[in-house]
Amino acid sequence: MGKAIRTVLLSTALLAPALSAGADEARPPLRLCADPTNLPFSSDDPGKPGLYLEIGQAVAQKLGRTVSTNWYKSYFGKRTVRETLLSKQCDAMVGLPLIDDFMGPAVIFSKPIAHEGYALVGTKDRKLAGIDDLRGLRVAVQYQSTPQNLLALRDDIQKVTVLSPEEGMAALDQGKVDIAFIWAPVAGWLNKTSYGDKYQIVATEGDGLVWATAIGFAKASGALRDEVDGVLPSLQPEISALFAKYGVPNGAPVKFGEAAPATTSSVGAGEPVTVGQAAAAEKPVQTAAVAGDAKGDATAGREVFNGTCAHCHGPDAVQAERKIDLRLLKKRYADDMESTYWKTVHDGRPAKGMPAWKDVFSDDELRNVYAYLQSVQDTGGSN
Repeated sequence: MGKAIRTVLLSTALLAPALSAGADEARPPLRLCADPTNLPFSSDDPGKPGLYLEIGQAVAQKLGRTVSTNWYKSYFGKRTVRETLLSKQCDAMVGLPLIDDFMGPAVIFSKPIAHEGYALVGTKDRKLAGIDDLRGLRVAVQYQSTPQNLLALRDDIQKVTVLSPEEGMAALDQGKVDIAFIWAPVAGWLNKTSYGDKYQIVATEGDGLVWATAIGFAKASGALRDEVDGVLPSLQPEISALFAKYGVPNGAPVKFGEAAPATTSSVGAGEPVTVGQAAAAEKPVQTAAVAGDAKGDATAGREVFNGTCAHCHGPDAVQAERKIDLRLLKKRYADDMESTYWKTVHDGRPAKGMPAWKDVFSDDELRNVYAYLQSVQDTGGSN
């Protein structure tokens, strides 16, 4: 009997490591939400997975878990979070802004992983220590961004409005502007990969210029959030190295004051100008139901439009490329504008990269977008 007991104990001791390893392997993968084409943040290219995806992979490794990825375009804005994280399609989303009112109580956050914001981009011999160093210069600012508002009342600085960091970097490289005041992570990545590190990227801080970012979880995932928080401190050196790998600036930021209110000044030296497009006064959004058969809330439509459609058609439908300029719908289609709109948003135009939206948005939401588009139609000149 004693020999039998010893045999059982010995067998148990030998099996214990294997059982433990099996338990670790049985842990489910950490499912990450990510955009397949959003470098420097994420990519479905295994050779360039992106900053956020690599942070998620490092966290998973610390937790003893593998990673699986749920791909979804991030330019859908908060809808992305609803359709993935809050629909239980994934467990975590790296790089969400750590803001109290972001998605209300539905999303909870890890400890901060970094701070991201806007940066000044210029040649390496140019002094960029404050706003006064921009005096007399042409400065690219992103449309409806904090930098645009911040410089709005400075008539001694010429603002050149661009629709993306990519356009801002191109304008700088082509000599159309002297400085670009744009989103820092993208500027750093482009400087590293497309411009041979020829520019300096100076981070800024101030009201609306920088945010803490964190890993987001659905409200019910508090236990997982706590697990992640437990390993984040040990990952900080690795996270810092990843930011450097993807060109995201991490030097001492330049302090700016509060942003000026978003107002439209009279046309003059300080008036914002969009590259490749004539300046125009901003049109007010119609909040009442529009005339005709299609009623809708244009203000709500604007929110949906800027959260989803602006990726291709420009923020507030401001788009220099005429074939996708939605402010020309009335000129282009006249009385067929409404029917063309509904056919396009319902069925899409896959050959031209336009997805079908009928299964994503309700008709009420699409009606609101139509109401908004009616409010921004260009009624001047010929097409």
